[in-house]
Amino acid sequence: MEEYTYGPVELLLISFDGDRPGPALRQALLDLIEERTITLLDLIFVNRTAAGELQIVEMEDLPDKAQLPDLDLGELGLAGIDDVEELAAELAPGTSAAVLVVELTWARHFASVLAASGGAVLHQERIPAAAVNAVLEAAR
Repeated sequence: MEEYTYGPVELLLISFDGDRPGPALRQALLDLIEERTITLLDLIFVNRTAAGELQIVEMEDLPDKAQLPDLDLGELGLAGIDDVEELAAELAPGTSAAVLVVELTWARHFASVLAASGGAVLHQERIPAAAVNAVLEAAR
């Protein structure tokens, strides 16, 4: 059986208050990387100015790379400019967000075994944590 080099990958657009994520969010991301739950493959910050202009800042252009570890793919990354612009299209003027491309490292071995057994993921859907918690809280 061939082990995959990478597991499934997710592309996320996350918003945050202000023009950059706070230290708690950065630490939570570092914790996930250290625990080998995810591998950070790409990180791009976007900002829509009050005038509506989209500004894009890649991680390597940040001072001290925002004190995050080097990307697993080095300078290559996975999110293209078209992806970033499409994701940020709904970003309201005066707001900021980050585009994260993360490998679900925890699923790498499972994906290899699934492929070796002739299996395939036919559908995958992520339900946001806020929706899950709201439904479960309402059911109590």
